[in-house]
Amino acid sequence: MARLGTLVLVAALGALLSFALLAAAVGSDYWYLLEVAAAGNRTGLPGPLSSHSGLWHICEGQNSCIPLIDPFASESLDVSTSVQHLLWLGPHLHPEPPLPAALHRAVMVVLPLSLVLIVIGWMCGLLSSLAQSVPLLLFTGCYFLLGGALTLAGVSIYVRYSDLAFAETARQYGARHVQDVHVSFGWSVALAWGSCASEVLSGTLLLAAARALSLSRRPGAPHSVVI
Repeated sequence: MARLGTLVLVAALGALLSFALLAAAVGSDYWYLLEVAAAGNRTGLPGPLSSHSGLWHICEGQNSCIPLIDPFASESLDVSTSVQHLLWLGPHLHPEPPLPAALHRAVMVVLPLSLVLIVIGWMCGLLSSLAQSVPLLLFTGCYFLLGGALTLAGVSIYVRYSDLAFAETARQYGARHVQDVHVSFGWSVALAWGSCASEVLSGTLLLAAARALSLSRRPGAPHSVVI
């Protein structure tokens, strides 16, 4: 039973770590980094037009961060022209949302939903460990694996959205205007990947705990004696 307790404890800590990493990722603004070299700048340092963005805000140069879009509103927001074409700002501008904006909205729903599912999974794991129920442990383990797949899907959608958004920018402004632009993913994406891995680890450990509990209840199974 000591092995069972260790597996459940590590799984619970992994779930807490997954929640903390994903919450930090969702709330941060370093998902996508865009560095624009200023004319005549040979130092390799980002120019004043460089920006970094998250799921909710974009921060351009030395200016304060501004909100992107509300996925449930139709009103346009006061954003600069450099980002308007990447976002669907309402049916009065476009009859249908373009694909990059639709993907962005999907990410804004999927990743916060993953946070909620992690909390529910953690409570299910606590209940199954207290009850020492093999079916509940199996259910919670599979639940965390599916939650990790959902987080993975959300991050993958964001990567696809970023590629399409930059391609759309290059198409509208021409390749010559973006040749000095360097894009990369920031540490927020790394936190989201870490959350996904931690969630999958928690699910795997709970499945292992369910197997260990099932084996310990078989007739003739050895029992540990605590002195």
